[in-house]
Amino acid sequence: MQMLTATCPQPEEDEELPLGCGEPAGEGQLGQERALAAAPALEEPCRLVLSTPSSILQDKEIQELGPHLPPRLMEQPWRLLYCTGRDGFSLRTLYRCGGQPGSPALLLIRDTEAQAFGAFSATTIRCSNGFYGTGETFLFSFSPELKVFRWTGRNNFFMKGDVDLLMVGGGSGRFGLWLDGDLHHGGSHPCETFDNETLSPREEFCVQDLEVWGLA
Repeated sequence: MQMLTATCPQPEEDEELPLGCGEPAGEGQLGQERALAAAPALEEPCRLVLSTPSSILQDKEIQELGPHLPPRLMEQPWRLLYCTGRDGFSLRTLYRCGGQPGSPALLLIRDTEAQAFGAFSATTIRCSNGFYGTGETFLFSFSPELKVFRWTGRNNFFMKGDVDLLMVGGGSGRFGLWLDGDLHHGGSHPCETFDNETLSPREEFCVQDLEVWGLA
């Protein structure tokens, strides 16, 4: 919105107008409209910026998800590190393409029922001996509206990966999200880490597309 200029400063609320800046009698409504027009434009909400189009999320969904990322990551360009359409279905390949150590990652999944969901990790998705990650980790789904499931503080089972299984969230033998080694099958269950709903329509699903994004 372009800011309008005035010939004299706008008064504070309940302050009398200086001489020569008053509205003509009977034009109070017009004066209010001019004051609103002269107000500074609100800042645009921070956006999630992808360097290339996603095959899983539409632009509207990307912009809905963006404000839920940590503020320090806003407006930074994200690049596609791994996708099944280009790199094949392999958890080992996903680990190899996972980006620089310590770099955040955005995992996007679309199942064969066209449901979109995923996870954000403040650290690289990698093979590990135990659970890793921070309280910034969260799960999300579009069903069809965006739902975000954040850390409850009940445990620290954020992420864990080996060559046969990737897990996000856990507790009592249930994982918020898991993927097998060939990335064809996965599952989602309510878990203590995020107190999440089942992300997909079924507790076990087949992967149609999968993407991992990292900072450019």
